[in-house]
Amino acid sequence: MSAFVERVGQAAGALRELFPETPLQENDYLSKKTGARVFLKREDLTPVRSYKIRGAFNFMRKAIAAGVGPDGFVCASAGNHAQGFAFVCRHFGRRGVVFMPVTTPQQKIDKTKLFGGEFIEVRLVGDYFDECYQAAAGFAAASAALMVPPFDHPDIIEGQASVAHELAGQLGGGLDGALVLLPVGGGGLAAGVTGFLHDTGANAGFVFAEPKGAPSLERSLAAGKRVKLAQVDNFVDGAAVAEIGREPFKRLKSFPAQTVRLIPENRLCATMIEMLNIEGVVLEPAGALAIDALKDFSRKELKGRTVVAVVSGGNFDFERLPDVKERALRFEGLKKYFIFRFPQRPGALRDFLDLLGPDDDITRFEYLKKSARNFGSVLIGLETKERRNFAVLTKRFDEAGWAYQDITDNDTIASLLI
Repeated sequence: MSAFVERVGQAAGALRELFPETPLQENDYLSKKTGARVFLKREDLTPVRSYKIRGAFNFMRKAIAAGVGPDGFVCASAGNHAQGFAFVCRHFGRRGVVFMPVTTPQQKIDKTKLFGGEFIEVRLVGDYFDECYQAAAGFAAASAALMVPPFDHPDIIEGQASVAHELAGQLGGGLDGALVLLPVGGGGLAAGVTGFLHDTGANAGFVFAEPKGAPSLERSLAAGKRVKLAQVDNFVDGAAVAEIGREPFKRLKSFPAQTVRLIPENRLCATMIEMLNIEGVVLEPAGALAIDALKDFSRKELKGRTVVAVVSGGNFDFERLPDVKERALRFEGLKKYFIFRFPQRPGALRDFLDLLGPDDDITRFEYLKKSARNFGSVLIGLETKERRNFAVLTKRFDEAGWAYQDITDNDTIASLLI
């Protein structure tokens, strides 16, 4: 038994003070859909609805045992790490200060305070995470409070690896030949799970699911060194990291870049809606990454295999639901946006409406500007019940002589207008 496996076992045992093992559930719907035996490791069912509590607990447990951090702990986070940190501070009865950007939604602030109770103080600093992190680091240096990182530390990785320790006990020999799908943000979970299963001799394959708009691991593996992204799409906020952690990358750098699947954000939204409507499972965007990666495999590739998808979190703010539904409809081809050159004459709108079918609906109609004396630019959102209906619609538009542009997939224009 390696020293790492032994330490992970100790971490997993200590975690039982906080919560029982998260369940490993075979999902009939996904299994029938893919032809595989699909199991979900439900990290969304921890007390803070994400796996982040594991790393925070292990880090603080070991620090307290070593007599480090007598002046309390500090972290910078606007999400799951803050909530796990707060829960663990209350568990150990230690003071903790959480730095969050001023732009953090009130729901996340309230949940962090709820989990930490009297032991947690939340400080809102800066508009962006980098400012927030610098403030937290400055506070730690000035007060002797110990900074608890979200992913880039061996003790954090050991804590996250307790997911694999549980998985090995729950699935046993079933891990041989299994495919394990892991979400990746900073890399702590992926580094811990792959390291533990490798060291215990489990003959499993791995696929890393990373947001398409934040491919820090994929770029780093391709380059053979850590690459910091110049720009990141923050939609998948639980995994939108500009640079993979130094310590996680040391443990992941032997994997080929092809083991990373880049998950389109709109497709991810369709998966979230699918799991909510069919399975009644509420997932945050990062929590759906591993499940969504199943869509990158053909039925032939998965048939008869055992597949484990780690569901990393379920802290979803339902105020985001309209945006998620919108993105899902656009991905599925059921909603499109057009800019029409609309004639400024009586009856023009009626002529346009006559082209729509019984399953077509206008969801948005907005004049942008008059581009000429007799015409105006109009943004029109259309939703339909069948993807193929849009081919019929555009044919009618063309035959009727309408001038228009489909801007649904034009990220630059769509981000400004929609």
